[in-house]
Amino acid sequence: MTSIQAAAGDGVAQLVGLDLLPADERAAVTILDGLVERAFAAGSHRVEAEVLTTDPALQRVLRRVGLRPEGTARGRAAGADGIPVDVVRMGRLRDDPQPGEPGAFLGMLNATLPRKRVIVQGVADDGAGRFLLCELTYKAHWDLPGGVAEPAESPVTSLERELREELGLDLPVGELVAVDWLPPYRQWEDAVLLVFDLGSVPDLVERAVLQPSELRAVHWTRPEQAADHVAPYVARLLDALADRPPGHCLFLEDGLLRS
Repeated sequence: MTSIQAAAGDGVAQLVGLDLLPADERAAVTILDGLVERAFAAGSHRVEAEVLTTDPALQRVLRRVGLRPEGTARGRAAGADGIPVDVVRMGRLRDDPQPGEPGAFLGMLNATLPRKRVIVQGVADDGAGRFLLCELTYKAHWDLPGGVAEPAESPVTSLERELREELGLDLPVGELVAVDWLPPYRQWEDAVLLVFDLGSVPDLVERAVLQPSELRAVHWTRPEQAADHVAPYVARLLDALADRPPGHCLFLEDGLLRS
């Protein structure tokens, strides 16, 4: 029987026995809606559930009752063959808008739509045909200075922050010179890379104060030397940037210009 299981004293109620819900979606929603309202009336501030990632129909039912997906717990449940399987944790707070009320739809969209990682990097040159590459502590390949944008942080602010953290410098961030979509790679999901012009900074290497947990060294590198040190997609990106018409922003996919 589908029911509410209350955790002692913390105001959190968990929906259990979800596999016993009727197959009819409307009937399942009616049952769960009653259980959720009963939990809130009894003083719970949160109702939650765990659903197999392979059961989108049940996830849809829970969304209709106002439970928002909050992330995937890997290997959290036992599958039919005893092998651990992943589950989606879903939850609704007592103060969330009721399903159908203003705000509920947008809140659910915000929780369910994909969130793509944004990476920000900068290109600085020495005024003599060389550009800056960073030798990193956590991977073999060198890369342009920069990093991952934080949530609710603008790309320019993110790059300024990364430059201060990694190089100890406040550098002016110039025009956007390239947008590069990066496909999934190893353990990484796909991402969008934004590359900005940092201008000519001939004394950058001498002024830099490197973050030791991130950088071993920084190097002025000629374009023809870069391929020996960077990942293939970075080499393709740098080749495209070398041929970029002034004032033109490139759009690439995996370092390759869209034809």
